Formats: sequence, structure tokens, C-alpha cells
Amino acid sequence: MASPFSTFSPTSAARALLPASTSRPLSLAAAASSGRIPASRKGLGFRRGRFTVCNVAAPTAAEQEATASAAKESQRPVYPFAAIVGQDEMKLCLLLNVIDPKIGGVMIMGDRGTGKSTTVRSLVDLLPNIRVVVGDPFNSDPDDPEVMGPEVRERVLQGDASLPVTTAKITMVDLPLGATEDRVCGTIDIEKALTEGVKAFEPGLLAKANRGILYVDEVNLLDDHLVDVLLDSAASGWNTVEREGISISHPARFILIGSGNPEEGELRPQLLDRFGMHAQVGTVRDAELRVKIVEERARFDRDPKSFRDSYKEEQEKLQDQISSARSNLGAVQIDHDLRVKISKVCSELNVDGLRGDIVTNRAAKALASLKGRDKVTVEDIATVIPNCLRHRLRKDPLESIDSGLLVIEKFYEIFS
Repeated sequence: MASPFSTFSPTSAARALLPASTSRPLSLAAAASSGRIPASRKGLGFRRGRFTVCNVAAPTAAEQEATASAAKESQRPVYPFAAIVGQDEMKLCLLLNVIDPKIGGVMIMGDRGTGKSTTVRSLVDLLPNIRVVVGDPFNSDPDDPEVMGPEVRERVLQGDASLPVTTAKITMVDLPLGATEDRVCGTIDIEKALTEGVKAFEPGLLAKANRGILYVDEVNLLDDHLVDVLLDSAASGWNTVEREGISISHPARFILIGSGNPEEGELRPQLLDRFGMHAQVGTVRDAELRVKIVEERARFDRDPKSFRDSYKEEQEKLQDQISSARSNLGAVQIDHDLRVKISKVCSELNVDGLRGDIVTNRAAKALASLKGRDKVTVEDIATVIPNCLRHRLRKDPLESIDSGLLVIEKFYEIFS
């Protein structure tokens, strides 16, 4: 899909999108005169009037390629996505988010042992390639200033046309429940900042997840301070690290995927609303299907390589289908009267805000593109609207009907 900035100059667009924290240089002379920098350090390697951003974790092109190759060889074998039995609702939500990342992610809630984590991690094999700047820790897009790291943006502003570009697979980053805030957001090396006049930034998981997927297993057990960090980044698309009067911002646009068991606690409403779609997973009750799942899992545990090879053709077919859907997404149209009816459903269900309307439109277009069509049908909307709205309805403690059924009832009432 073409970049939304294709008709603009990257230089002017980058300047317009530059956050205040990176567009206003910090004066070293002022810092020195105030006593924040030792007198003995004045004049030693400082460039008057500005700090230089230095990403200490930025690898070279050769290091990046070697690391990727080593990781591929040493990684644990992943269960093939095409081999997942049942759970069609969860699989569809994940695929739609890969086709259109702006849908906003998926929240998967269901019983323990229903394959939630296995399905999410199996998505890795299907993720398409994207263009990135070599050696940049933020996976910067060379054409889109919205997702450029500070160093790349500065080079674009200076008119540097020699950015080394390569293609890389969309990354999936796991956020552990016990992660510290510094590991998630990144840290600033204060000593290096004061002695060398360099903002030495160690990127965290949010930097690594930029333009990729951030997966949180058991998201309803995540500490509140990390939930606040995720809320801030998901809302703005930027991560800002503030420490000792120094501020560094970098893009953090990711597909947020969470999974959890509702018995272990509810999710905060603010975070729940940030998920574009909500999939409910139940335990398979059909005895034949259960036997098939057990047998397939036993085959995989016995010989992962041959099991993955047996699904290689189906995986490649699914990859091609996703790539084609991503390419054709921009050509998919949805009639005005269907948009009006979607908004009417949201209005009559008392859905707060407009995220429900936006996500339903996006998901319906992604589904039409996945099916190879260039026009959204009523069936497409019927398929995705429960997943887009069920978690946005106001909770009624006396209501025994599943919120997804309420959405379906209202949909047929309006669309009939």
C-alpha cells in the first residue's frame, strides 16, 4: 500500500511531525554555566547549542544480518498457523490486523489451554516484509516521517538521500509480565550526556516493536505502571523518555495483541478500549476435533521440522493471500449507506466515542480485501462487527446475554 505521504516532500513532512522535544536543541553552554556540567569538561568535544542523539544499541548492517541469521537458527520451532484447528474467530482477527495494522490490535480472552498464545506466536511465519533503514533500532520507514527515529529524521531534514535501506520481516516482541519500566521504555545514559554532550539512548521494547507487533500474554495481570506506559504509547504513537531534564522521543506504532483468562481478573477499561478488536475463545467441545488437536500436537512435539514441512504449502499460500490483501487494501470501497448503518448500530448501542465506527469500517474493508474483493458487503460487516464492538459496550451487572449477541441483534435489526 502506498505511503500516505507519497505526495509530500519527506523533508517538509518530517519537519512538521518533529516533536517539540527533538525540534528544540538544548544549549550546552547554558547547562555548563548553571553548574550541571563540570568546568573541567567545558569545551571538551561539545558542539555548541545542541545535543547529539546517539542510539548506543543501534547495530551495523553486518551485525544486524548476523544477529537475524543466528536468531533464526537458534529459535524454537513455531507451531504452524495453518495447523491450528478451529478458533476461527481468533485467527480471523489476527489476520485482519496484519492486513491493516491501523485496526488497532486484538484482545483475546478465553479459557486456559485453548491455544491463545500458540496461535499468536504462530503468526510470526506469516508476517510480511517491510522496508527499513539499515542499523536503525526503531525500524524506521525511509518514506514515512511518522515512523522515523530521531537520527533518520535528522538525516532526512538535512537532505541525505543515501539512507541504506533493506527489507526485514515485521517483528513480534513479547512483553514479559515482570519487565521493568526502563526495559520497556528505554533509558538515558546521564553520565555520557553530561560529560560528552550526547544523548546516549538505550532503546527498549517499545522501540523494537515500532512498525511491528507487541504481544502481552496474561495482559490482565500486567502491573498498573506498565499499563500506563502502554496507554500513553498506544494513544500517541510515540514513546517519550524524560529524565534529569533531558527528553528523547521516538515513534512507537505497533499492533497491540493481548491474551488472558477472564477468571484471573478484568482489564482496565482504558486499555481495553485501545484494542481494535476483541475475540472470545472457548474450549472445543466436539470429541472428534479434540482428538485431532491432541494428535496434531503430538506429531509436532515428536518431530517439529517434518510437521512444519507438511504445512509449508498451506503456509505459503496464506502468506501470498495476506500480501495480496495488503497491496489491494487501498482499492477497497464501502458504500455510504453501509457506513451510515454501521454508525447507527454504534449509536443505538450507546458505544462511547467513535473508535467503534472507525475500527468496524477498517475491519470490514480488510476482510473484503482478504477475500479478493474491492467492495465491502453486508456479510463482511456482519462477520466483524461483534469483534469490533463487544468490548466497547457499557457493562450491566444484571445482563446475562453475551455482549456479542447484543451487537448481532442490533445489527440485524438495522441492516434488515
